[in-house]
Amino acid sequence: GGRIDYVYGTDGPNTQSFGTGEGWDNSWDNGPDDSGYGHALPQVYGEVAYGDLSVKAGHFYTIIGYEVVTAPDNFFYSHAYTFNNSEPFTHTGALATYNASEDLTLYGGYVLGWDSGFDDNGDSFLGGISAQLTCDWNFTYATVVGRFGEARWQGVETGYMHSIVNQYTLCEDLLYVSQSDYLRTDDGAGVLNRETYGWNNYLIKTINDCWGVGTRFEWWATRSQANAAAGRSHIYALTAGVNYRPHANLIVRPEFRWDWDDDRVAGLEDGDDSQTTFAVDTILTF
Repeated sequence: GGRIDYVYGTDGPNTQSFGTGEGWDNSWDNGPDDSGYGHALPQVYGEVAYGDLSVKAGHFYTIIGYEVVTAPDNFFYSHAYTFNNSEPFTHTGALATYNASEDLTLYGGYVLGWDSGFDDNGDSFLGGISAQLTCDWNFTYATVVGRFGEARWQGVETGYMHSIVNQYTLCEDLLYVSQSDYLRTDDGAGVLNRETYGWNNYLIKTINDCWGVGTRFEWWATRSQANAAAGRSHIYALTAGVNYRPHANLIVRPEFRWDWDDDRVAGLEDGDDSQTTFAVDTILTF
């Protein structure tokens, strides 16, 4: 079989193939440069399977991390810094999935770097393992190693990153998720491009079929060529939100979020060292 996904809106530019700076859907922006709207084809792939092995080839979403691009599959409206800054969104290449047992799944494949179109000349290994260690504990390790892309960091970015996700069902209606990420890349001369650490914690409680509440706490640390001399910058974010489902196909997601840093790192609005935001969205699936 196969699959094609089309996205339009503020999520569009994030899912374009900007790893090369050109080609595929990278130029499909709409409106003024700062409007944030655009088109994207984040998934265009074919897939074959035999027994416990399946292989997809083409353009597809990454297996890295806990949060995903598709909004209905996330509890919170906003995203973590780790998701936006330390993880790929899409890949182009081939990925094999092998269900070794009911409790163990293996991943492995070759991709053209990060957020790449079919014209990218990056090359990386994408793989990992997902294991149901107990009835209540799921462990997932996913990694990308190699050349991530040629459009940034003076023409080359080579390195390693991984994401480790532990999901614990504390009781029938309470889920705790701990995710830790590490990323380190260098340029063609072997000089540091960027190094980040991320630790995200989610606690999600299902009250009933209509209501759910959750919190997310994140620590994200970054160091790059630009601020290497000043040391690592640390950012923290605490989010509390509600999921309300008045209908099986309708969900409303209000949330409050508090972001702060310990060294006034650039990236927060107006250069402040903290900010508080409220956001809400509504998703209709059909």
